[in-house]
Amino acid sequence: MTRYRQTLFLGLLSVLLTVAPTLASAEVKDFGQYQVQYNIFPSTFLQPSIAAQYRLTRSRAIGMINVSIQKKADNGRLKTISGQIEGRVSNDIRQTDFLTFRQITEGEAVYYIAQFAYRSGELQTFNFKVRPSGSQSDLPVRQARALFND
Repeated sequence: MTRYRQTLFLGLLSVLLTVAPTLASAEVKDFGQYQVQYNIFPSTFLQPSIAAQYRLTRSRAIGMINVSIQKKADNGRLKTISGQIEGRVSNDIRQTDFLTFRQITEGEAVYYIAQFAYRSGELQTFNFKVRPSGSQSDLPVRQARALFND
């Protein structure tokens, strides 16, 4: 493993360990052959050094959404795959912002991360479409969530 890849891997591992409590409550939407796993959390869950390393904004007014796409193999096991994701988030008075997802790939792991603004306790509705690589169909996901400042 090259020095760069090793550093990147350790950084990604740190990100995942930092948000491990949140990952335990990750949402899963099953589409038969595919699963979309996602979690939504305040960016303050990230350690400052990790946020800086991945050029992520860490703020009490910024949240994050982390999405992965998995495909079921013939043996029933899930394998993380790449794809395209587009989405938006809207608040209770229908103000809408588009989510800009950034792909992070390390080895076989592929994640899509987007950041968004929020106010503590404000209910937000996330609508995003996932198109797995090689598929012609979009997989729609809708989730309402309120985030609170820590």
